[in-house]
Amino acid sequence: LTEARPTPPDIDLDIADNHRDEVISYITKKYGHDRVAQIITFGTMMARAAVRDVGRALGVAYNKCDLIAKMIPIGKQGFHMTLTKALDLNPELHSAYEKDPETKKIIEIAKKLEGVARHASVHAAGIVITPSELTDYMPLQNEPDGDRVITQYDMYALDVNANSKAIGVVKLDLLGIRNLSTLEAAVKIAQKRHGVEIDIYNLPHPDAKTFKLLSEGHTFGVFQMGSSGMTRYLTELRPNTIFDIMAMIALYRPGPLQFIPEYIKRKHNPKLIKYMDPALEKILKRTYGILVYQDDLLTIAHDLAGYSWEEVDKFRKAVGKKIPAEMAKQKEKFIKGCLQTSGWSNKKAADIWTWIEPFAAYGFNKSHSASYCVVSYQTAYMKANYTVEFMAALMTAESGDMETISEAVEECKTLGIQVLPPDVNESLANFTVINEKNIRFGLTAVKNLGSDIINIIIEQRKTGSKFSSIEDFIKRVQTHNFNKKSWEALVKSGAMDSLGERNRLLANTELILDFARNLFKAATDNQTSLFGAALMPDAKLKLRDVEPATDRERLAWEKELLGLYVTSHPLAEHAQKLQRLASPIRPMIEAKTPNATIGGIITSVKKIVTKKGDPMAFVDIEDTTGAIEVIFFPNLYSQFNNLIAEGNIVLVTGKLSDKDGEPKFLADTIKSFSAGETPSRDSSVTIKIPPAASDELFAQLKQLFESAPGSLNVNLMIDQQKIKTPFKIDLNEELKTKIKQLLGN
Repeated sequence: LTEARPTPPDIDLDIADNHRDEVISYITKKYGHDRVAQIITFGTMMARAAVRDVGRALGVAYNKCDLIAKMIPIGKQGFHMTLTKALDLNPELHSAYEKDPETKKIIEIAKKLEGVARHASVHAAGIVITPSELTDYMPLQNEPDGDRVITQYDMYALDVNANSKAIGVVKLDLLGIRNLSTLEAAVKIAQKRHGVEIDIYNLPHPDAKTFKLLSEGHTFGVFQMGSSGMTRYLTELRPNTIFDIMAMIALYRPGPLQFIPEYIKRKHNPKLIKYMDPALEKILKRTYGILVYQDDLLTIAHDLAGYSWEEVDKFRKAVGKKIPAEMAKQKEKFIKGCLQTSGWSNKKAADIWTWIEPFAAYGFNKSHSASYCVVSYQTAYMKANYTVEFMAALMTAESGDMETISEAVEECKTLGIQVLPPDVNESLANFTVINEKNIRFGLTAVKNLGSDIINIIIEQRKTGSKFSSIEDFIKRVQTHNFNKKSWEALVKSGAMDSLGERNRLLANTELILDFARNLFKAATDNQTSLFGAALMPDAKLKLRDVEPATDRERLAWEKELLGLYVTSHPLAEHAQKLQRLASPIRPMIEAKTPNATIGGIITSVKKIVTKKGDPMAFVDIEDTTGAIEVIFFPNLYSQFNNLIAEGNIVLVTGKLSDKDGEPKFLADTIKSFSAGETPSRDSSVTIKIPPAASDELFAQLKQLFESAPGSLNVNLMIDQQKIKTPFKIDLNEELKTKIKQLLGN
């Protein structure tokens, strides 16, 4: 950035995503309410949206519009998909277009609407600042559905560019980055726990623990370092300086990725470092003679080819856009400049041009890389030195993304940290550090639990002591919002485990809620009757005893209320066998393995009917590493629909596909995991019912069947007569034991 530069630069400011409104407020106050505004953006009607909108306007059934829209592939690498292109790419869509007049009509009208502005909204990051009142430069309006003043011109009209109609005002992009929120929270937790001051802008360097963490590949949650490819390169590189991190951020992109192996070799063997001319050493010493940054390219043009800084800016634009005619002019100018400034021969100057030319299009901005590497170092430092605090902060920041939380739980296991279910006696609102080896889920992670109940629970622990019993808890958590939904959420999630067994607390729900209602009424009426304040301290609950919840039930409840399995995993006992028979899901997706066998638990089944009337299914399958949607086409689904049910553990062989922009697995075969082989369609189990069985026994038996859904059809043998039932179960050892306890052997 020099005074000679003819146009102002783009100004991007990365800030913690939970402080964005504060920064906008600061800028507005600093420069004036009449000179600062957020920028409008226009949502345009893309192919899929156009089809859905047209179908809705024509009164076509939603399911049909949705089916047509889903046949349109997702655009790749930032390019939008058009309807014309989609018809060429997807034979199924083309066939529907040709054979179905209604589909043809929808697509033809949608083509005319494609690309048209559909709605206005506020740009996610853009802010404009003007030297005098905004209205001297542009029209303004209120944001849709809000009170903020925004520009009526979009970012392209406001920018500085070759278009003479552009306004040319200063534009900032305020980009919210979650890693910075994580970093801030981790520092606060660590300072509170250890009573230390952590100056995040003056960390010790080099820090041995930090570089050990990166070299060993513990990169999950470290800014810019978390991908599997980057992790692999870091373990090979074994970085020991922040400049290594900086170079890796610049190199780990599609173009310069090819130079990473050479960079690693030169770091470990300085004899391999070479320069085409000694003058280049001063510029490229930090990167072992490899051209990594755009700034180094510009410095070569200025220092060695005699460009002025204004000419360097034109050179930057020319090489960035790689326009052949402009590149030819620059080549001539560069070689001529090298002859005059550096005294090189024509051949040497031409050789150096040939060396830098391929790099020109993908040179990464050095200040950008430096800024990013500082945040990478800061997050790596906190993870290495305050591991439990960092992981708690990370999970809190990512609490809306269950896939990331699931990965974080696995990372905690790797680091020797246990993630525990929430607990009314230990959990705060967010993920809570208990000690160096334990983190608890925060109470806000529990679905169906209101913020007022969470606040009361935390406040009661601050002002009093831990809850000593169910009665103590009910007495102290007094709010009219305490209802069946919130009680079940607390119990099923494990938050009440320290006060009672889950199934027992659930079985006594009505009794406990009556107790709570009477206490609340007494407190509000200030009565001293049977439920009055005088007798309340001694009020006791007598809970009826029931069978404890099974492991399977507890895990299912955790999945329902917390979004993932916490205390264990349904696949934990099968881990070794699963490892032997199947590819882990997440590594398979990352490696883009074309054909594989995956194994896991079915977490959801969505059945649809094709245009021909055949049933098929979209099934979510999860293992301990991740999850993927598996598509069962009609032929396979009709053959094995008894096996495709929630809760079943299966092995599926098939193909990985990402034609819609997100990975899916197309199933070829399916097997029962427990059997290790494909079940026949009539797999069944027969259970002999004792004479004079009561209705209560049948009700309990039904409850057992429902607790263990699976692929085995259930028959009952009653008085020598075999009766088929609608139940399908997984007859595991635990269920066998319970059935025997209920019926006798």
